[in-house]
Amino acid sequence: MKTTGQITDVSINFKNSKGKIVLDINTKNVETLDLLDKLRNKELDIEIKQHREKRSGRANRYFWQLLGELCEMQNINPVEDYKRRVKELGIFRTTRIEATDFETLKKSWENWGEAWFCEKADTEIINELEFYIVNLYYGSSSFNTKQMSRLIDGVVQDCKACGIETKPQQEIDSLLEEWEEEHKK
Repeated sequence: MKTTGQITDVSINFKNSKGKIVLDINTKNVETLDLLDKLRNKELDIEIKQHREKRSGRANRYFWQLLGELCEMQNINPVEDYKRRVKELGIFRTTRIEATDFETLKKSWENWGEAWFCEKADTEIINELEFYIVNLYYGSSSFNTKQMSRLIDGVVQDCKACGIETKPQQEIDSLLEEWEEEHKK
């Protein structure tokens, strides 16, 4: 289980000379609390560190924020506009699959996230079997720095053309530098 929270008390249990902490966790989920209760008095592996927002997420969140504002203004679906943008950038991989397996591939690929999608690009017949040539489009969270930069640049240009305020270029560059550092790991 992974969650966030705060340490609310630190003390020493003088009966067994062990450190004791009390945590307030950021969940009201009954199943999570039941799971924690079942772990009571069990030996646990514990790691506590200060919470930090994932750096790579900042650039991606900024893109989706701008896209959301732009699409709301234009009354269009943000996911559909995202798909259009990714197609225009050509960020995909191509594979060949038997036609009968296409729906399974589509479902499993799209299960990676709302913005992961695929489409049939062509059909081939090989030894009397029908195959589809399929383009698999990645979600922006998996983009490298150059791809993310192109995606953000496009939405920033469109926002500016529509009068939507964007961050200064220096801040955008900083987000992309963080993206690059995170994606080197």
